Amino acid sequence: MKRLLKVTAMTGLLTLFKMAMGFVIAKVVAIYTGPTGMAMLGQVQSMVISLNGIINAPVSSGLVRYTAEKHGEGFESCAPWWRASLQWVLIISSIIIPTGLLLAEHLAIWLFQNESLAWIVMVTVAVLPFSAVGTLCNSVINGQQQYRRYVSLGMLSAFVSGAVMLVLIIKTNITGALLATAVQASLIGLIMLVANLRQPWLKLCYWWGATDSAARKAIGGYMLMAITTALTVPTSLILVRNILISQVGWEAAGQWQAVWKISEVYLGVITMALGTYYLPRLSSLVGSAAIIDEIHRTTRIILPIVAFLALCVYLLRDVAIWLLFTSEFYAARDLFAVQLLGDVIKVASWLYAYVMLSRGATKLFISTEIIFSFLFVALSYVGVTIYGLEGVNIAYAVNYTLYFIFVFLNLKNVVR
Repeated sequence: MKRLLKVTAMTGLLTLFKMAMGFVIAKVVAIYTGPTGMAMLGQVQSMVISLNGIINAPVSSGLVRYTAEKHGEGFESCAPWWRASLQWVLIISSIIIPTGLLLAEHLAIWLFQNESLAWIVMVTVAVLPFSAVGTLCNSVINGQQQYRRYVSLGMLSAFVSGAVMLVLIIKTNITGALLATAVQASLIGLIMLVANLRQPWLKLCYWWGATDSAARKAIGGYMLMAITTALTVPTSLILVRNILISQVGWEAAGQWQAVWKISEVYLGVITMALGTYYLPRLSSLVGSAAIIDEIHRTTRIILPIVAFLALCVYLLRDVAIWLLFTSEFYAARDLFAVQLLGDVIKVASWLYAYVMLSRGATKLFISTEIIFSFLFVALSYVGVTIYGLEGVNIAYAVNYTLYFIFVFLNLKNVVR
């Protein structure tokens, strides 16, 4: 547990830095574009997260797991999994990039109700391979548990990409904000590649060559899980924003996006710690008793931290709105209570759901992602119809309560 707290502190430092950069960017966006611009930015972010999630799928959780398991035996033992991951990235790139370019206008109409913004979609898909390279580097560093390098490179990439975003937003207003969001992950990937060129594990012989079908199949299972998340979660958020836009307007959608943005940023402290320590740790454990014990011990530490952070955000919500946004966002203060309750339940469910990733429970993971993402959209539609804007927050809390109950009850089956 000391190691968990140490990693949480280190990744927390990185997340605080990213949080500061994110808050500065959010403030600039709020000043230059207002609630409508914030809602548009949310649509772009969901698209970018989805596309990056698809292209990064082979080099994320699966690569972390097998690097964590095999790196003690030498890089040659990791090579089959690394090669399989890169092969899957090339296959996905050859499909998603041409498809994205062809459907750019249709996606622009769906996201923004404006086909003239198709260029944003085109730029996003064109630079996707750089994003995959960045995730690949992060996953190998994470799998080897090189936490200090992970944090230092994270800070460097966040600073450079954040500075570029600020310049673009200030110079060209909403256009710059949309462009900056589209290229940020790829810019980080380019920085990660340059920073790791001389690392001993980044030799061509480890990444290019023949590999066995078992490695491709194993990485493929993780890839399917990651692609499912990349498609379902951002798509559900896009659909929820479309529900808000159609029923209560762009301004109200921007108010909700502001609260959602604050949740994303402060929860980043926890999610980064889970991805950096918790997933490799669960992957390396043997035996159901050891895995369940690790989950319960981590929950006893992480959940009080999340509850405390949520309480602080609630008590300081007026300060947060004043500091991060503008007076146009003051109505968002009424959305915090239920949203923050949902955040705590969300993290609790993640702590028990991560075991599906660590054990490669592909079918169960995919089915739960699809079902509960669809349920969130359906509950949001009903909630907005009955309660207005706050109905989305109620739907969020209810959805994650049901998800937590499901993963908790199925924990022993997944571990076995």
